[in-house]
Amino acid sequence: MIQNVLVLLIFILAVGYLVTKYVWKPAFLSGKSNDKSCGSDNCGCH
Repeated sequence: MIQNVLVLLIFILAVGYLVTKYVWKPAFLSGKSNDKSCGSDNCGCH
């Protein structure tokens, strides 16, 4: 019984990892902001 629960849990974690890696990227996992500014020093990279 415990082995079945562990296998199911690992399977769900693996599917969740693959979905977030290839299909859907949530905002809290991106690590980058979506704005196009180059910082506060106005380097002219537009």
